[in-house]
Amino acid sequence: MTGKRQDRARAFASSHLGTATADLLCAIAFLTRLPVPAGSAAHARPLSGAAWAFPLVGLPVGLAAGAAMALADALGVPALAAALLGLALSAFVTGALHEDGLADMLDGAWGGMDRARRLAIMRDSRIGGYGALGLVIATGIKAACLAHLIGGAGAEAAWLALIAAAMVGRGALPAVMHGLGHARETGLAAMAGRPDARRTGIAAAIGIIALPLLLGPGAGVVAGLLAALVAAKLAFVARWKLGGQTGDVLGAIEQAVEITVLLCAAAAIDPV
Repeated sequence: MTGKRQDRARAFASSHLGTATADLLCAIAFLTRLPVPAGSAAHARPLSGAAWAFPLVGLPVGLAAGAAMALADALGVPALAAALLGLALSAFVTGALHEDGLADMLDGAWGGMDRARRLAIMRDSRIGGYGALGLVIATGIKAACLAHLIGGAGAEAAWLALIAAAMVGRGALPAVMHGLGHARETGLAAMAGRPDARRTGIAAAIGIIALPLLLGPGAGVVAGLLAALVAAKLAFVARWKLGGQTGDVLGAIEQAVEITVLLCAAAAIDPV
């Protein structure tokens, strides 16, 4: 009898581990350019079901970008240039998915006079003035924060902050997907679906746990509260101007949360 129970327990654990692995690979395939085997079960998973793993995708992205930044710093590259190299690798790994969303939302939300026109602008592949300026400012702020961390606390602290920002930025997305309706019936966000409350909570919990572990309890708590406020504010703007969320809205929120986390991490460093 005990042997049968152990067999059932092992089968149960194996099944859930396989499902979790498939979810993680599904999230990686969607949010990055990292290779996922063509025959993997991940490609058959619904993205809404894999949403809980979104913050975990930030871990390899942050690790890779931080490694490039730390290596550049070790080779004597100026801190600002090292930070920009790390951000460049991050954009390469993700295909600049979230940066593209930020630019499109800025162009659409502030470039159109009504909801239909705003959504049409966001579908346009061309970048406008709001989007271009927004990307420059966003990248500049992130690079300045990382350079400040490198100079004030070392490349390791900047690396940890970059990982935290990448994880929390992606961890905020399921909550927006769950709580905010779609602005249009077609498109990336509509295709992804709406994750349930349990998966949304798991994603949020991973981000909440990551912040104090990577930034320290003080900066971590402040960063978590401000990141939640920023995500909620942008979700409100999306509902007001667009009628709901789209893939571009999710990208913009991810970038805004990353910036918030990095600003908090940099502000926590004692001035030299």
